[in-house]
Amino acid sequence: MNTGDSEDEKPIVVGTTSAPSTLDPAASWDGSWELFRNVYQTLVAFPSGAAEPEADAAECSFQDSANRVYHCELREDMKFSDGHPLDAAAVKHSVDRIRTIGVKGGPVGLLGSLDKVTTSGDRDVTFHLKKPDATFPFVLATPALSIVDPDEYPAKALRQDGAVTGSGPYELKSYTDGERAELVRNPNYKGFADRKNGAVTIRYFGKSAEMVQALKAKKIDATFRGLAAEDVVDLQTKNATDGLQLVEGAGTEISYLVFNPKDPWAGKRAVRRAVAQVVDRGAIAHEIYKDTVEPLFSMVPRGLAGHTTDFFDDFGDPSPAKAAEILSKAGITAPVPLTLWYTTDRYGSATAPEFAALKQQLEDSKLFRVTLKSRPWKTYEAGYRKGEYPVFGRGWFPDFPDADNFIAPFVGQENAVSTPYVSPEITDQLLPQSRRESDRGAVVRQFERAQQIMVDDARLLPLWQGKQYIAASDEISGGERALDPSTIMMMWELHRKTSW
Repeated sequence: MNTGDSEDEKPIVVGTTSAPSTLDPAASWDGSWELFRNVYQTLVAFPSGAAEPEADAAECSFQDSANRVYHCELREDMKFSDGHPLDAAAVKHSVDRIRTIGVKGGPVGLLGSLDKVTTSGDRDVTFHLKKPDATFPFVLATPALSIVDPDEYPAKALRQDGAVTGSGPYELKSYTDGERAELVRNPNYKGFADRKNGAVTIRYFGKSAEMVQALKAKKIDATFRGLAAEDVVDLQTKNATDGLQLVEGAGTEISYLVFNPKDPWAGKRAVRRAVAQVVDRGAIAHEIYKDTVEPLFSMVPRGLAGHTTDFFDDFGDPSPAKAAEILSKAGITAPVPLTLWYTTDRYGSATAPEFAALKQQLEDSKLFRVTLKSRPWKTYEAGYRKGEYPVFGRGWFPDFPDADNFIAPFVGQENAVSTPYVSPEITDQLLPQSRRESDRGAVVRQFERAQQIMVDDARLLPLWQGKQYIAASDEISGGERALDPSTIMMMWELHRKTSW
């Protein structure tokens, strides 16, 4: 039996359509985390099957009943992949630089409850919070809080040399932007990951069809993000004869529209609510995604405490007549001009047909005149951070499995979609109340109220909730254990059946 210790083992090649936008954790609140989880390390993390954060680089716990002082003790003799010591000062540096650099739309938005970080000796780190926050351990478990080497990552600027120095299970041996990342075992790693392979190569594809073709041609061993609906359906019907397997996992990925309040049309509540009244989620889920996703009627997905169906409860079935009444009462004359933006290379090849369907639905109502525009993710992301788009599509892969993470990131002056959404009741009352409670099942009332506010405002329009699929060669095992609660692939769980 080979436990994957051999450095000569042929790398497992994994395909995805989700390429990183950056290699620096201080700049990323997006799919870049998928790489980060494997090359960087966090203080706490989610081992396979865990519902709450557990020890990774450190043992951590709240030191007070108010959930305001969180203490971590690092493992002994921790090192980065370059051999430099990973100590308490490095942890403080990693967190402080996120706030100092303050990338707009970046992970600084996760640290709103943090007051300061203090250290004692080489191994003790304490996080002092401004207010009670039982979700803080979940935040620390996200790849945004990856620990970086102070000698390689400036305190006041992003790292620019295209390299990674972390303490995760793997080292980044080489990286070609938009093409591939080659991962090899980090000999200095100390953490929970039980690495079942010697090396992994991640290949980045522009389209699902290209990725599946590479899988069938045995040029890659597995896929982990971006399978198009038609490819999933194809694999469901043919995988038995193609020597492939399809692993389906419960997903909490969501897709939604964002309305820019500074746009003269999207900024009008009646326009947003009229769009909500017209959009047919069921048709999109069935006709575009072949039922590989399901319609979503709140920002909190099914499966999490606090999920509701408020958009359906308030708006019912799609109705142009009701939408016309909403516009008429607000004194708005149709057709309303709207420009909808989407990204061409982040959320899968069905995105363009989905937005074509949205345009068709809105224009068929005779209430809207829609222009579609698109960009690749890197320029698309820069555009929405600058507030350039009236209406734009986003996907959300959760930072952690809690309803808080489907509400808090989207409200406030600074948020994950870079369009200010001021809602004092949510930010000043409901979220603080919920964060005082360690029992996350006991805060349903606050989340239900927050979602009703969001439905009334219609600043965000949920469209669908996805499932997670891993397609792999029959020779590969571990796919069913490889997804963490945020549906990020833990590459170390994959292995060849002949070598395990």
